[in-house]
Amino acid sequence: MPNNGNLYGRFLEQADAHPRRKALLFESNTWRYHDIRRLIQIQASRLRAAGLRPGQRTAILLKNSPAYVFNLFAIWACGASAVPINHFLKGAEIDFILKDSGASLLVTESEFQQTVDALAASVRVFQVDQLSEEEERVFSAEISGNPKEIALIIYTSGTTGQPKGACLTHGNLIANVESCEDALGVKSKSDRILIILPMFHSFMMTVGILTPLLTGFGIVLVTSLKPFSNVIKEMIKKRVTILPAIPQVYQALASAPIPWYVHWLLSLRLAISGAAPLPAETLERFGRKFKIKLLEGYGLSEASPVVTFNPLWGIQKAGSCGLPIKDVEVSIRDDGGRPLPAGEVGEVCVRGSNVMSGYLNNDHETAKTIRDGWLHTGDLGKTDADGYLYIVDRLKDMLLVHGMNVYPREIEEVIHRFPGVKECAVIGRADTAKGETPIAFFVAEETQSIDVKALREYCRIQLADYKCPREFHLLPMLPRNPAGKILKTELRALASSKPAPSLTSASS
Repeated sequence: MPNNGNLYGRFLEQADAHPRRKALLFESNTWRYHDIRRLIQIQASRLRAAGLRPGQRTAILLKNSPAYVFNLFAIWACGASAVPINHFLKGAEIDFILKDSGASLLVTESEFQQTVDALAASVRVFQVDQLSEEEERVFSAEISGNPKEIALIIYTSGTTGQPKGACLTHGNLIANVESCEDALGVKSKSDRILIILPMFHSFMMTVGILTPLLTGFGIVLVTSLKPFSNVIKEMIKKRVTILPAIPQVYQALASAPIPWYVHWLLSLRLAISGAAPLPAETLERFGRKFKIKLLEGYGLSEASPVVTFNPLWGIQKAGSCGLPIKDVEVSIRDDGGRPLPAGEVGEVCVRGSNVMSGYLNNDHETAKTIRDGWLHTGDLGKTDADGYLYIVDRLKDMLLVHGMNVYPREIEEVIHRFPGVKECAVIGRADTAKGETPIAFFVAEETQSIDVKALREYCRIQLADYKCPREFHLLPMLPRNPAGKILKTELRALASSKPAPSLTSASS
């Protein structure tokens, strides 16, 4: 890529290089690169007319749509920073983000009118679906090209308190895009990537939006996973080659009754799993069925977000998140910040041009998280002799049972292998005798019946006694956030409630 330190500038380079190439396909509409450039410039003119100025922050509260892409780049064309908002949040949560970010403008749509009307934050509202038929004005921007300017402020989920705004610069995101381009083996003329996950999420923002539009290939947008047959049809019709998704999408694909001929019609060359751990059982079943590579990666919003990726060419290791991507380093460290050798479990630390500049308005948390140039992720992991990363668990999710470390993910992998189990999660509950005791929640495959006692015995054979869950609870589904991560805080609340919140349960 040429040396341009601004995301909008990088897009313009692609639009100049191949203006007629198809950039975005949605339903029956197709936008080429020159179409998107014009629409971005029109939107930038409208935002400037609404009062947006360089250096200001603009929040985006939109569902997945082409308008999301146009407005995102229009904000950057105006020299402002974008604050993507999770549209599943409630009014008070949105209010906090608007106030904390200091957003001067909120780009939204009429669907959120009731939520917007109830906001206490003082912010101007720009409705993208209520624009007048005014004369279209094309905006000509003077691009600073300063890679240190903040492009995105991504608010983390706030599992340990109020959400924190991770400040990602243009340089952070461009560095991550360049590394993703290398890791995915991008074929600019023929590749098309499918967007089915929420655009506000950092994984989809970088992999689904920025990587294609900054490297010259196409996006296929589908706004709903239901019915799944329509998603498959769109993938065939629009020749999707790259599918980024979360583990439960691949679980569904591995289980779906897909006709044999569909495999011949699909153009898929690569599937990517992110945002949550991919069970080894899902990886194996998907691979047997589709005969294409399903590669797991690891990342977090504070790292723009991609950190590691199983290599497209070379050895893929089941259960591993792969190797650090180009220009990114990973180090496993102990509580004192000292590097640990291969095989030992410690905190995953990351260093590279993709690491955020810090948390907005929170120097204390920034200093705790970035120390000596290393981003401390809060994830527990280990590397093998070849440098492949294995995520063991979240640091806060690790259990202490009789003084011994127990990692829920290890238990979850065992439960996943039991016939009929669709997904599962293990949490800890305080125990006066043991310190903590593991509690398992699981979901059964459709039409499958699980013998809970048999599942408990299976775990006893596979795991040390102190690692075996004390209780097993069958649920119709596991609680998840919009990014697909299991909400273990809700499971802990269920585990502490009386009576047990399950359809079926057993205690050992």
